[in-house]
Amino acid sequence: MCAEAEATPGCAQGPAMALAFCGDEGNSTAYNVDHGVLNNGCFVDALNVVPHVFLLFITFPILFIGWGSQSSKVHIHHSTWLHFPGHNLRWILTFILLFVLVCEIAEGIVSDGVSESRHLHLYMPAGMAFLAAITSVVYYHNIETSNFPKLLIALLFYWTLAFITKTIKFVKFCDNGVGFSQLRFCLTGLLVVLYGMLLAVEINVIRVRRYVFFKTPKEVKPPEDLQDLGVRFLQPFVNLLSKGTYWWMNTFIKTAHKKPIDLKTIGKLPIAMRALTNYIRLNEAFEAQKNKRSSSPQGSRSIWRALCCAFGRPLLLSSTFRILADLLGFAGPLCISGIVHNVGKGNNTIRPQTKILGVFFISSQEFLSNAYVLAVLLFFALLLQRTFLQASYYVAIETGINLRGAIQTKIYNKIMQLSTSNMSMGEMTAGQICNLVAIDTNQLMWFFFLCPNLWAMPVQIIVGVLLLYYLLGISALIGAAVIIVLAPVQYFVATKLSQAQRSTLEYSNERLKKTNEMLRGIKLLKLYAWEHIFHSSVEETRQKEMTSLKSFALYTSISIFMNAAIPIAAVLITFVVHAHLTRNADFSPSVAFASLSLFHILVSPLFLLSSVVRSTVKALVSVQKLSEFLSSEEIGEEHDKSSELRSADNHSKYQAVPLKVVNRKRPAREDWNNYSSHMRRPINITEADDFCVKITNGFFTWTPEGPPALSNIDIRIPQGQLTMIVGQVGCGKSSLLLAILGEMQKISGNISWTSCTSDSETGEDFSPEKESPVDMEVRKRGAVAYASQKPWLLNATVEENITFESSFNKQRYKAVIDACSLQPDIDILPHGDQTQIGERGINLSGGQRQRISVARALYQQTNVVFLDDPFSALDIHLSDHLMQEGILKMLREDKRTIVLVTHKLQYLPHADWIIAMKDGNIQREGTLKDIQKSETELFEHWKTLMNRQDQELEKETTIEENPVLERTNLRRTMYSREALLKDDEEDEEEVTESDDEDNLSSVLHQRAKMPWRACGKYLSAAGILLLPLLLLSQLLKHTVMVAIDYCLALWTEHAISIKIEPETKNCSQCMEFDHSPYSKVFSILCCLGIVLCLVTSIAVEWTGLKVTKKLHSSLLNKIILAPMRFFETTPLGSILNRFSADCNTIDQHIPATLECLSRSTLLCVSALAVISYVTPMFLIALLPLAIMCYFIQKYFRVASRDLQQLDDSTQLPLLSHFSETVEGLTTIRAFRYEAKFRQKLLEYTDSNNIASLFLTAANRWLEVRMEYIGACVVLIAAVTSITSCLYNKITSGLVGLGLTYALMVSNYLNWMVRNLADMEIQLGAVKRINGLLKTEAENYEGLLSSSQIPQNWPDRGEIQIQNLSVRYDSNLKPVLKHVNAHISPGQKIGICGRTGSGKSSFSLAFFRMVDTFEGRIIIDGIDIAKLPLQTLRSRLSIILQDPILFSGTIRFNLDPEKKCTDSMLWEALEIAQLKHVVKALPGGLDAIVTEGGENFSQGQRQLFCLARAFVRKTSIFIMDEATASIDMATENILQKVVMTAFADRTVVTIAHRVHTILNSDLVIVMKRGVILEYDKPEVLLEQEDSVFASFVQADK
Repeated sequence: MCAEAEATPGCAQGPAMALAFCGDEGNSTAYNVDHGVLNNGCFVDALNVVPHVFLLFITFPILFIGWGSQSSKVHIHHSTWLHFPGHNLRWILTFILLFVLVCEIAEGIVSDGVSESRHLHLYMPAGMAFLAAITSVVYYHNIETSNFPKLLIALLFYWTLAFITKTIKFVKFCDNGVGFSQLRFCLTGLLVVLYGMLLAVEINVIRVRRYVFFKTPKEVKPPEDLQDLGVRFLQPFVNLLSKGTYWWMNTFIKTAHKKPIDLKTIGKLPIAMRALTNYIRLNEAFEAQKNKRSSSPQGSRSIWRALCCAFGRPLLLSSTFRILADLLGFAGPLCISGIVHNVGKGNNTIRPQTKILGVFFISSQEFLSNAYVLAVLLFFALLLQRTFLQASYYVAIETGINLRGAIQTKIYNKIMQLSTSNMSMGEMTAGQICNLVAIDTNQLMWFFFLCPNLWAMPVQIIVGVLLLYYLLGISALIGAAVIIVLAPVQYFVATKLSQAQRSTLEYSNERLKKTNEMLRGIKLLKLYAWEHIFHSSVEETRQKEMTSLKSFALYTSISIFMNAAIPIAAVLITFVVHAHLTRNADFSPSVAFASLSLFHILVSPLFLLSSVVRSTVKALVSVQKLSEFLSSEEIGEEHDKSSELRSADNHSKYQAVPLKVVNRKRPAREDWNNYSSHMRRPINITEADDFCVKITNGFFTWTPEGPPALSNIDIRIPQGQLTMIVGQVGCGKSSLLLAILGEMQKISGNISWTSCTSDSETGEDFSPEKESPVDMEVRKRGAVAYASQKPWLLNATVEENITFESSFNKQRYKAVIDACSLQPDIDILPHGDQTQIGERGINLSGGQRQRISVARALYQQTNVVFLDDPFSALDIHLSDHLMQEGILKMLREDKRTIVLVTHKLQYLPHADWIIAMKDGNIQREGTLKDIQKSETELFEHWKTLMNRQDQELEKETTIEENPVLERTNLRRTMYSREALLKDDEEDEEEVTESDDEDNLSSVLHQRAKMPWRACGKYLSAAGILLLPLLLLSQLLKHTVMVAIDYCLALWTEHAISIKIEPETKNCSQCMEFDHSPYSKVFSILCCLGIVLCLVTSIAVEWTGLKVTKKLHSSLLNKIILAPMRFFETTPLGSILNRFSADCNTIDQHIPATLECLSRSTLLCVSALAVISYVTPMFLIALLPLAIMCYFIQKYFRVASRDLQQLDDSTQLPLLSHFSETVEGLTTIRAFRYEAKFRQKLLEYTDSNNIASLFLTAANRWLEVRMEYIGACVVLIAAVTSITSCLYNKITSGLVGLGLTYALMVSNYLNWMVRNLADMEIQLGAVKRINGLLKTEAENYEGLLSSSQIPQNWPDRGEIQIQNLSVRYDSNLKPVLKHVNAHISPGQKIGICGRTGSGKSSFSLAFFRMVDTFEGRIIIDGIDIAKLPLQTLRSRLSIILQDPILFSGTIRFNLDPEKKCTDSMLWEALEIAQLKHVVKALPGGLDAIVTEGGENFSQGQRQLFCLARAFVRKTSIFIMDEATASIDMATENILQKVVMTAFADRTVVTIAHRVHTILNSDLVIVMKRGVILEYDKPEVLLEQEDSVFASFVQADK
């Protein structure tokens, strides 16, 4: 037996050793083995060392040799494989084991401290066991990651041995009568249980994996996410320790410092978190709800049920973590109370009475009355509490993000099935849908994030109040009552705050709408000199917004004030009452500081309460909106019944097979089509196969109640031929196309398609996914290539817009580009056809948008092509070329069925079939010959419109000439778009892709720096008065706060010293302690503190208001006076972003962040100062902690900013995908591209979600680290202050003060860093706005004063142009070169030329919209360069090519300056052929125009613009291609009117169709910025070789 004892150190060493294993008290009890060797306590302890030594000896070589060589091979992803069963249980048990072992070590040391000699065997075995436990888990982790389970056999032996030896010890304790009252007995029992459980876990691994004792071990593959190296988000796969501390994020955050994070760095989402997975989960829950309550399937209650069913379990987990964290949070005050109490008594442990087996045993009570033990326990409690808290946050946010993804997908699926009338009749605007996606889904996400608080807060409050009562008795309830009574006030303030926020939001939406309109129509505003009208209108809305912002600021400051002041008030009342009411009250430092910490804990749930309640209310509203949206009407619900009947009839004739086209193009994508629940319905095949579509007796409407928009429709569209639909503006041509596509609601009638339209060439699966009863209607239609009247473009490259998700075929692509004459345009774009088109094609001209949209339809391989007025924005050459090359060659020769809606009647001879419409009815259908015979009147009418002779109708003219078109007008918008297409977010982030290392490093250095300059700019905008007030009040407030607590420390210290003295001197008549002087000082300080809280909160918000007012007004003034060039080169979106997002940040977020940042920083600083004052020793330990803090925040800020930007930038494509889909719904459905767009949505959602998840993980990474540092601060502060107190340097009151502040540090450290990071991001807004404020304004001042300009100038309208050269910018080539012309008063001038010849620039030169660098224009004897811009522009009129209408009334659109009488307005409308249209509207002149004039057709909008120009009775009138989108009949009337109504005015017409200027007095033909021909039209026509003659020839 002794041989074994020999092996253990110090077993047989003599008493000479000072540190003997068994103690050195000369007696021989330690070595006495009379009662058998196992009854010697020291021997049993020695035996307990054996397993641990065994494990350390075995595993160390394997760990060092094995993994040293292997670590390089182990792939990063292997380190996260969770292989072995019982993984989490093993980690949890190991953590508990470590904790119990620490307790055992501490217990050994404490109980040993009682005896004279050192008994090593009391704590050394526990120390060895601690090392062994750590080794075991490291060893296990390495085995697991390299998947080598055979080595686990070592652990099996270890657990067995440890279990056996501990059991022996336990049994011996029982034999010797050691019982539960001794702590060591309990610890030993616990260890037996833990080792036994770990042994069971090990055996279970063998049972499941069969790596030993079985013939065939089980092969296990890692999760499929991890086989995909693209998955970088490892939280679900790492081990428990890494999960709790986010250790796996370390490498990620380090690399972020080296190079910026982008979507590639963050990789893909794990499968379980992808939107599709979550959508399927949510949908199953929805289906289950529907089946339960079939009556009202979509009520908001069933949505809530479905959400809880799908996402409830993780929330339960999160709430559990949260409640555990909150309960652990109470360890802080209790430990402080214990420490201060024990220190006050000199930390003298009562000498234990129990001595068994030659050593002392102590009870748990004695153990816990040691201050150092409490300090260590407090440290562990803090670590655990913080870990649980962060875990709770993480789980809740992750659930929220998953939920958001699922709901967005659900909304998108619904959008795909929305009926078009819902959209166009304004029941549901694109804006509402985007709000649903952008705001409401986020509200729900936040609700799920804050949800655990709903359960955790009551628990926290109840426990807190109970503890306070235990410490302070009845007075605690009075203090708690103060907090609880003020909670409703806080709630009231919170509701007021959200109301203020809502009204602010309404006003800012209105302001943004106005700003948006102002920016979209800026060209018109400048040309008409109306900037001031719109400027004041925006300013007026801004004033309203500022009013509600003021109330927002007021309530915010009250809310901040209450959160700071309530705890002060509660503490004041409690302590004063406690001191005065309860005579023999225990008013010791331990009670006072424990209660102080408890009050701090109590305030936080009450502060959160208001935001949780608010969030809950918002979530309820959001779900209500969601349920309304999900139950809104879907496309084609009505004709369910009729289609059912028809399919029944047809079944007898044709037993058609359900059709499923195989999708060859995309192999295995997460296919929506797998998730389709409906069987394919059979196809209808009609008798006659010569037509493609046939409508019989069709009545169609947009709204179910409304009158039919199309009635008595009986048409057929022949297969493989060209059908044209003609008719006047607004007679229902576009509606007919949409009716055929199934977008209109059918009242009655029948649409049938022949089966051959179902498209097999593209290999796409055109089966609708899980669609509504539309199946039957739609099953009969394949994909239709459809180009809508208003071109719809994707926010993608030009090439992607044309190929539109089809495969790229180079020849076909080139042919299409050529047919649409897009090559010259593409050459001018900065990146050719790889140029990104802005949202809604913002950076292209109307004609280009139209041609790209047509090109898309031509490129597709579908059998049917619908073109809705493709020529409207094109000049005659482009139209002819498109007709010949595109429609006739590419489409008709391919035997494709084409339906063309057009106003260009000259193309009628090409048509195989013509449908003439009038007022929603079919006037006539047939071939041109039929119509010539039967409807001679109509035919003659057409002929006169076409300005053609009979012979020409017969012989189809084909125009062969197609000169290369040169486009300069594009260079304006394009030259500097390259710079701006780069994200204008962060100026310093534009890293040039150079291999220049220094450059990169300097940029990275920039990324690590705080934007102090922007901060200075922000604060300096506050002015001289506010800034010092802001700084001083903050400093004063925190000084007073420290003074309050210091006063409390002195007060309690004196109170207790007086109370202790009588006990020691034991005199009965000693004086009682007088509390009043202390309570007076304390009360005064508290009141001062409360006042200062109010001052600081008001100062911060006031500063914010002042700055925001200043910045917005200067921004608006700068933008509205900026030259036109600025708007052509800056994307509208980025200017709008300054007004929306950035202004909102400055309005609402910066003040709050600033307040939070200054508060948390000053709290941390004051806390560290107090601790250092209490124990200067603390400063030595502070240094390494401070260095760690600095590096953590430095790395975190960079990563956080990148992730925040990624989160924002991935949200934009998602939102714009939604708005794009809503706008192009008809096109997507016509093409049958629903599945492709859904796929895209999933990609966007996932990339947004992964950015949000990484951002969350990064925040948790920071917080866990900061909280751990905070816990270290507490531990060091506790140990140093206990030590210095015991050696009689400081009083126990100061110990309490120091510890209370140390606890505060751990709370506020991460707030400080988080706010710093937020502040940095938010200051970006200030920086970007300052960037725009540097824009140069146009020069509005003229050389002439208003008195020198005649009142009615220009009254004659004579124009002299002398040697005029014009360019768009000083660094661009001239667009007009040395132009000379003279126009007499009242002349009608026509200007024509190819696109880009400088025609429009010519008209802009009159308004000084372009840079005139040579020559001059003289109007009625005054050089226009000398006039003030406002005067010049207000005295001329122009009609632009693109019609622009503003939202408001018709009256406002015609005459925003309110100068004209009604009769003048009616006269103008009559001239513009609109009188009957406006008369029919409700309200007449006061009828509402929607945004962009969407409630009028394109042609009508153009006519309104004409009327607007007529209202301004100016003597010079310029028409810039103003009749482009009007049908010929209306145009002819207009031409006549212009000639008569403007007989005495000078009219300059820039012509689009040359025949419109045949009657002018003079014609100017331009080419490349110079005048080619300048003469009367008849003279030019007689010259054979004149360019004008060739134009006229081509126009026929």
